[in-house]
Order: sequence, then structure tokens, then C-alpha cells
Amino acid sequence: MTEIVKVNRRGQITLPASLRRAAQIGEGDYIQLCVESDTITMSVKRLVEKSQAYFWTREWQEGEREADEDIRTGRLKTFDSVDELIAELKS
Repeated sequence: MTEIVKVNRRGQITLPASLRRAAQIGEGDYIQLCVESDTITMSVKRLVEKSQAYFWTREWQEGEREADEDIRTGRLKTFDSVDELIAELKS
């Protein structure tokens, strides 16, 4: 999708609603701008709560991928009770 917008005297532009919808940009979202030669690339950035930042570390994401693979291939156990789980952990 391509749109042409006009820069106002203060250097501001308005993102057309069609682009905002297509990129799922909402009020308060952050946009990263990168300039290469005469091209400006815009990327939507979502901020992560500091208390949730661990989830996006490389180590945590590798663990998530490993867990997803274990689930996908059936390498998991289920328990009918907490007592069964504890007994398994102690064995």
C-alpha cells in the first residue's frame, strides 16, 4: 500500500487512516524512522513493560522455542493431581 502525504511548514506529516489500519498503528504507538540515501523507512515499535523484558531475551526465547518443540513432538507428561507431579519430581 502506498500513499502520498504532504509535509507541513513545521515538518509534520499525517499518516492516512488506511496506512494506520494496515500497519495496526494506534494512538500512543512509537514509530522508528531509518534513513538510507533518499529513503525513509518507518517501523512500528511496541514498548515492553520493564517487568516483562526478560521474556524477550535471547535465552528466554530459545527456551520458549525448545518448549514449543517438546509440546509439538509429544515430549511432555501430564498429571491428574499435584501429588502425582510431586511424586514424579521426587523419583
